[in-house]
Amino acid sequence: MTVEWSRRGRISSSGGGHASEHQGARQFTLEELSQATKSFDECNLVGSGSFGLVYKGLLLDGTIVAIKMRRGAPQPEFVEEEGGLQMLVFEYLPNGSIGRHLYDTGRDLVIRLEFKKRLSVAIGTAKGLTHLHSLVPQVVHKDFKSSNVLVDENFIAKVADAGIAKLLQRLDDAGRSWSSGGNVFQDPEVEEFGALSEASDVYSFGVFLLELITGQKVAHLFSPESEESLAQWVM
Repeated sequence: MTVEWSRRGRISSSGGGHASEHQGARQFTLEELSQATKSFDECNLVGSGSFGLVYKGLLLDGTIVAIKMRRGAPQPEFVEEEGGLQMLVFEYLPNGSIGRHLYDTGRDLVIRLEFKKRLSVAIGTAKGLTHLHSLVPQVVHKDFKSSNVLVDENFIAKVADAGIAKLLQRLDDAGRSWSSGGNVFQDPEVEEFGALSEASDVYSFGVFLLELITGQKVAHLFSPESEESLAQWVM
């Protein structure tokens, strides 16, 4: 099993049995994460995503983290795997996904999103994507959507799961296709040219803005089977 502490989702592939620093990623033992989550107790299960189950954990130094866990065959991207467990450790953001506050307005603990707050989230998210695209080598998110925009206690937006789709494509034993299918966030030109790029991230960001403005899921507003494109529909 390998786990890492990451704010951007970069995968560490070095060894080491105890917590250590390597290329900006901190590694943890299974014992540390088990203790942090009370043996992965269901009470600490906070959700699930494309990588797998997500647990909230409290480290010994008081840091609260989000631990993503999946099972799979041993892979070079992960070291010292135990029982096929593959884990990633991220900064925990208490307000969760922006979608929670856009769509689930009937739930408790959601924040009312005034226009000024939505604008701040849009700008923060744009800065996050710009940062990824400015890195050398460039990082293309490849699966940007509203559920991957997380907000902290001050409602500062952070882009999550950059590169996770690419990682899962490599890890997927069945060779599952990661085509757009019914994904309204994915640029339709990707199906034609077969390449995810900075431009396709920007298209996805445009769909995100539509959800941010309307407060509704684009999938409920627009049918992917429509004869006109989403851009034409918006116009």
